[in-house]
Amino acid sequence: MTDLPTDVTERAERLTRLAREAVDDAEAGAYRTERDEILAEYDYTARIRNDETGDVLVCHPVEWVDDGVIRPERVDDIDRGVEIRLSGPGDPDEWAEIDAANRAVVEAVTEAHGETHGANAELLADFMGNHYAKPISEATPDEIQEFRDDYVRRNAWPTAEQQSALDQSIRLTVEEAGGRVPDA
Repeated sequence: MTDLPTDVTERAERLTRLAREAVDDAEAGAYRTERDEILAEYDYTARIRNDETGDVLVCHPVEWVDDGVIRPERVDDIDRGVEIRLSGPGDPDEWAEIDAANRAVVEAVTEAHGETHGANAELLADFMGNHYAKPISEATPDEIQEFRDDYVRRNAWPTAEQQSALDQSIRLTVEEAGGRVPDA
């Protein structure tokens, strides 16, 4: 009975996100295959569960599954299963940590790129923390589009300078956070 190591869980999440963002079906399939092979080394499998708040990557022992269905009577210890939210809001219980990390990104962007980009980074930090309880690094293309097209217009009242620099600011901020910059 082997639990899934944290680094394997993180790799599975990364590969799943890359597969979801891939523009080519073959590329997406390659990422999923690599994820499945890594998990298989530990006798685990993965699936995506869609619930009312978004998509969740579920990694669990293969012994729990029969004919593609998890059999509750085979679940010996639910703590062996791992769930990773892929979309929707993050964990509100971790909001303070997420906000601190996002504020550190704002500070770094301001220091490296100036006040205008820093002000836009702050808007993105507010949006990601308050609306999704997620770090900036995990922003999805849909969330970035919502931020750019809806949130900024309705809630932020940016200056003309901020508005004209918004796309560049988003790119700088997500890169500083260590995320993948979604295509515009």
